[in-house]
Amino acid sequence: MSLEPDRIDFDKAGGLVPAVVQHVTSGVLLMVGFMDRAALDATLASGKVTFFSRSKGRLWTKGETTGHHLEVVAVDADCDNDTIRVLARPHGPACHRGTPTCFDPAPQPTLAFLAALDDLVATRERERPAGSYTTKLFDAGVRHIAQKVGEEGVETALAAVAQDGDALTGEAADLVFHLLVLLRSRGLSLADVVAELAKRHSPAS
Repeated sequence: MSLEPDRIDFDKAGGLVPAVVQHVTSGVLLMVGFMDRAALDATLASGKVTFFSRSKGRLWTKGETTGHHLEVVAVDADCDNDTIRVLARPHGPACHRGTPTCFDPAPQPTLAFLAALDDLVATRERERPAGSYTTKLFDAGVRHIAQKVGEEGVETALAAVAQDGDALTGEAADLVFHLLVLLRSRGLSLADVVAELAKRHSPAS
């Protein structure tokens, strides 16, 4: 949240600028609102996305009545300094309709589902709903989950050399899912793995 409020040209559009909110891990567009200087200041100070509501005529913090707030991770501006982008971690649905975003279902970035699945695994670990397979894995403990990852790894390798593409895809999906659960059982996430891969990356690799 290093954006300097003085950088934004609020005067260009009569005191309000668009604020685009994206999911911090998936990059999915969650919602678009408007901010004035006070809304931006409140967003930066509170760590919760706050807009200027044109219908209410006042500042409005997303989730102030439902609790479904948007936790701010980073804030920046476009090249003209007249549009704000907020990377946020949603706590509950972003839309008043109860949907993850304010936009109707549409094709999402190809890998965005991995981030959504990672978030779901985190929710299962936290809430432990009865009857959930993921809950059973967490309740069994890290050794059991690690064993499942080992089994799925072997099955994936075998599918690669002895079965067709559909079988390999299915086994690989099982492996990735159980790996996400194993990471979460150790307090880690897919984002930590991506950060490690990015750290290792070089043009020559």
